[in-house]
Order: sequence, then C-alpha cells, then structure tokens
Amino acid sequence: MPILEVNNIKKFFGHNEILKGISFSLEQGEVVSIIGSSGSGKTTLLRCLNFLEFAEEGTVCVKGEEIYNGKSNSKISENEIRKKRLHFGLVFQSFNLFPQYNVLKNITLAPELMKTDTPEKIEKKARELIERVGLSERINHYPCELSGGQQQRVAIARALALNPDILCFDEPTSALDPELTGEVLKVIKELKNTGCTMIVVTHEMEFAKNVSDKIIFMADGVIEEMGPPEQIFENPQSEKTKAFLSKSLEKI
Repeated sequence: MPILEVNNIKKFFGHNEILKGISFSLEQGEVVSIIGSSGSGKTTLLRCLNFLEFAEEGTVCVKGEEIYNGKSNSKISENEIRKKRLHFGLVFQSFNLFPQYNVLKNITLAPELMKTDTPEKIEKKARELIERVGLSERINHYPCELSGGQQQRVAIARALALNPDILCFDEPTSALDPELTGEVLKVIKELKNTGCTMIVVTHEMEFAKNVSDKIIFMADGVIEEMGPPEQIFENPQSEKTKAFLSKSLEKI
C-alpha cells in the first residue's frame, strides 16, 4: 500500500485553475522530485499537501487513511488541521527560522509546544538531528550567525523533529549559491539512505536524476509526464518535457 495517494487535486485562485487534477502515489522510502517551469503549480501542490492551501476538489490519503477531501474542507477545524499537518514536514526555500532563537531552540520549539514527548527526550532527539545535519558546533548559534546552507540544514532538522511520514522540500537550494547548494543536497541524499520518504520540488536536474526514484514533470497545472529518472531524462515522451529539459540541462 502506498504511503501517500493524491487523487484529482484541483486548486483555484479566483477564476484561475492552478492545479487541474493532480494524481500520483508514493511508496514508503521513495523520493519523488517534481520539476517544471515557474508557474506550473509545483509549490501550490506542496502547499495543498501541507494544508497551507486547500484544494477545492480531490483527496489525499496517508497510509490508507483519507486525511483530506476537497468537498468537505470547510468543515475541518484548526485543531484537526494541526494534527493532519504532522503527516508532512515542510522545508521552505527561504528557511523561515525564528531569528530570536538559537539552533537548538528552533528545533525543539514545535515538539515542546505540541508536547510530543518529555522535554529531556525532545532535547536529546534535537541534538541527534543537529549532529546528523553536521551542525553540532553551531548548536548555540542564532540564524544571523549561520550561512544560508547552515540555516537550511537547521530547517531540515526542524522538519524532522516532529517525525513526519513524508518530508517535503520546496526548492531548498534556490536561495543558495552553488557552494552552499552542495552541502544541503548532500544532507538530502543522506536522508534517502535512511529510508526517509520525500517529495522534492527542485530546479537541480542533476540531483533529481541521481537521487529520485520517480520524477514528476508539471506544466500548466497538470502532470505532463511521470516516471523513473532514466525514462524522463533519457527518453521523454512529451514535447513539453523535451523542451523543458533541453533548456534546463543546457545550464548544467
């Protein structure tokens, strides 16, 4: 049984249909990269999965349980939304760390507020996550004292602190220069090796090709093409996919 099933998700902003019936599934431990031009609906899809936006149609199931139905979204309470969000961890492109807190507090804050465990166990896990992303020496530093790559690694640790079923990345390297991009992509690759299930919206074609189990190419609010990396990159079927890749791969 797939860990995630997304069925016919449609999202409108006013009269504009941004997502035009998105459907895909994800197995436990899989990494899917979502690629496509700006404005194709990639970020909107992630925001719908994380309950930052609400689709007007479609369903989302996690571990066989329906956690969202567009026909009844107006009936979801704020408390229910908070619980449903726990299925997903989201790493933003702009880090979104709390500037007034150090690295350790940024990671322990949400688990403490949600009382997921004792304070001692929450801190122990946070320290383990900080070590996993290679920032033990920066544990007492504040965001302003960190590089962009280090801030993004803190953001990854923070997302992992709530034990999400699926970790989502929204263009995690787009705000970084090439040198810092490498250190963040290295952490994501290492997470794959631990069996972490991930959805990565990215413009990093080489990363998508080498790390993903599945590629989704979105264009104009639909999934134009979906398949394993070797199929999408070496034998794309859609003319839109071919055109996008020819432009993107020129930049590598």
